[in-house]
Amino acid sequence: MMNIYVGNLAYGVTQDELREAFAAYGEITSVNLITDRFTGDSKGFGFVEMPNNAEADAAIKGLNETPLKGRNIKVNQAKPRGERPPRGPRW
Repeated sequence: MMNIYVGNLAYGVTQDELREAFAAYGEITSVNLITDRFTGDSKGFGFVEMPNNAEADAAIKGLNETPLKGRNIKVNQAKPRGERPPRGPRW
């Protein structure tokens, strides 16, 4: 199971359009477009979850920097929140 980050999305992109783009590469578990909770407007990024890592890798390679509704999207493996490196100096 791989969670994929999709950024630099045009604000008009819908979850269905995102699903369609990734469906060319394989099975999709979920699509989550991040929106402002007050206005409901897209924040320009989202996440796609794919159960097959090989298909997810192919989607990342195939879709990164490709245009979707006029903007080149950024696609990479989402980092789990707990695995981000700590900020500040390293000793």
